[in-house]
Order: sequence, then structure tokens, then C-alpha cells
Amino acid sequence: MPSFVTLAGSTLTVLATLYALAALLCHGRIRRARADRPPLWTPVTVLKPLCGAEPRLEENLAGLCSQTHPHVQLVFGVRDPTDPAVAVIGRLARRFPAVDMRLVVDPRIHGSNLKVSNLINMMQAARHPWLVLADSDIVVGPDYVARVTAPLAEPQVGIVTCLYHGRPLDGVWPRIGALFIDTWFAPSVRVASSGGGSAFAFGATIAVRAATLEAIGGIEVLENRLADDYRLGELVRGLGLATVLSDVNVGTDVTETGLRALWSRERRWMQTIRSLNPLGYALSFITFTLPMLALGLCLAPTAWNVALALCGAAARLGLHWRRPAPDIPAPGHAWLAPLRDCLLVLEWASAFAGTTTHWREHCLPIDTGRAAAPDRPCGVPAAHDRPSWR
Repeated sequence: MPSFVTLAGSTLTVLATLYALAALLCHGRIRRARADRPPLWTPVTVLKPLCGAEPRLEENLAGLCSQTHPHVQLVFGVRDPTDPAVAVIGRLARRFPAVDMRLVVDPRIHGSNLKVSNLINMMQAARHPWLVLADSDIVVGPDYVARVTAPLAEPQVGIVTCLYHGRPLDGVWPRIGALFIDTWFAPSVRVASSGGGSAFAFGATIAVRAATLEAIGGIEVLENRLADDYRLGELVRGLGLATVLSDVNVGTDVTETGLRALWSRERRWMQTIRSLNPLGYALSFITFTLPMLALGLCLAPTAWNVALALCGAAARLGLHWRRPAPDIPAPGHAWLAPLRDCLLVLEWASAFAGTTTHWREHCLPIDTGRAAAPDRPCGVPAAHDRPSWR
């Protein structure tokens, strides 16, 4: 009769293997534009809050200036007139003079989430009935606006969001950071979506009607929320409207070139996930495939458990050869998988401790879901702070 330890090890191997197979095989419930329905070309305003000169900022924003959608307004926003992003927008305006482009420079702070505060200031310039809220560090194709807004033509759809893949700078640590997205986060979303889950909205892209935003109280209702994207989706679903995943998959820059910066960013993400879904977070250890398979084999080194673990390991490594979307290359770098999974385990465990996290020079309370006030610096005066919103 197997001992409790052997049974526990076998169970762990089974769960980790099943999840690895699901992560490899699930595609999620992706919403594509209906081929039998001509595009509405409803005018769209794209809102891009900016802060600082990110490594690929001009390249990323230039992609928005060549959209196939015929009625797009671009609204950029900064708090500081000396922000380096202002010069980038000036160059784009000269390169694309025919594009409807507006820069809002407004230092007013509303609430404690500085990204949302920026968006509140920018909303005064938005002129169109459909809105796209998007992070500054994403790269998009020329059909991005047309495709991501297409599901809004269906009255029951309230929010359209999309998955993203990592675009690392050169170096090992940016590649490991991109694998966080490509081989852990994105597969977990696809698994949840395939199982019927829709409790998500990702800051990389959120498309919503202006009327829907007004119905939940405006963007102002998010001004004190750290996880503002998640909360926006939650409020819209509260109106009885659906959240759908677009077939668009955008790229997001991964620029952390050292372990310390990467750890800080990923641990903050982990802490946020924990605050939103404590039980799901506690059970997410089965998603860290390679360490869990190793632990399962240590507890139950039986022949059939070894065979099952090999199956799970093959599925896990297969994620490195799976394309995020048909036109996007696979992440590769399978040799980094053991380090990537072990780092995930350590970040996951460490995120159980503490109720605050560091976001540049600010201390952010996590468990309440509310962002810190901008006058609470962590060791550096607030005047020197240039937070990055991701």
C-alpha cells in the first residue's frame, strides 16, 4: 500500500503534468471579427499615458500612426512639460502630419494612481465614442485598432482586451522576463479562458465604449486603484456586459537588465494577483511545472511517476516552441526554463509576505487594492520620481 508521501508525490506530478499539457494545448476563447459583417469604422480615440523616455517609445508609438482604421484620434498625456516623451510626440507629429494627434500636458493629480490621474486629464481631449486605453510600451500592427475594436459592434460586449508577448532587450535577464509572460502568464490566461473564465482586463490594451465608461462612473472611479485594469473589467461586467479576448496579440517591452529590477517587477505582479484572488494564487504552485515535477519525483520515485514527469517536462518545454499567435515567433530559449520556473517559485513564495511593494520610488499597499499616494516616496524625494506604468 503506498505511503502518504508517495501518494502526495504522485498527485503533485499528475497535477503539474495536466496543467503543463493544458498550457501547451489551450488556445483560449478568442473573439474574431465576423467575416460576414462589414466593418463599422466607428471613430476611435486611443489614449496613451506616457512617462519618461522608454527604450523603444518612438518606435512603439509610430505603429499607431499608420493604422488602417480611417477614423483614429491619438491622445497622449504627460504630467511634466519637461518629460522626454514630449519631444518624442513632437517628432511623431512632424513625421505623420495627417494623423489626428493631441498631446495633453497637465500636472493635476487626481487620487493616488498616477496612471489613472493622467488618463483623467487626457479624457477631456477624447472626441470619439469608442476608446482604446493602451500602455506606452506595446508594439502594434497597422490593423490593431480595427481588429481590437471590432467586437464592440456586438451590444453584449463591454470590454475587449488582448494578450501580449514579451519583446526583450538584449541580455539574459530581459529574456527571462519575457519568458514570465510567454511561458507562464499568457498560458495561464489561455487555460482560464478555455475553461470559461473571463475575469480579466489587461492594461496592454482595453477597448471600451465611452458610454460604458460613463455608466460605471467614468475613469475617475479607478483613481485610487492599483490594479485599475482589473477593476475596470470588474465594473463593466457588473453592468451585465461581457469581457472578450481579441485575436490581437501585442508585444510588450521587457527592459529590466538585472535580477533586482526583474525580481521587483515580477514580485509586484505576484502580490497583485494574490490580492485579487488569494485562493487561486495559493493553488497556483502547480503552474510552476519543472520544480513541482522534481518535487513529485523526490517524494515518489516510481517508474510510472518518472514517465509521467517526462511527459509534463516535454509539455512545459514545448511552450518555448509554441507561437503566441500565427504571425509571432516562438519565444525559444528553452535552456532558461529551469531557471525561469525556479525564480517563479521563489517570487510566488515571497509574495505571501508583506502588504506593500516598491514601484520605482513609491511604496504601494497591495492587499487593499489601492495605490499609494504620490507623496510617499521610498527613500528618494517625490520630485525625482518618474513612475513607469505597466
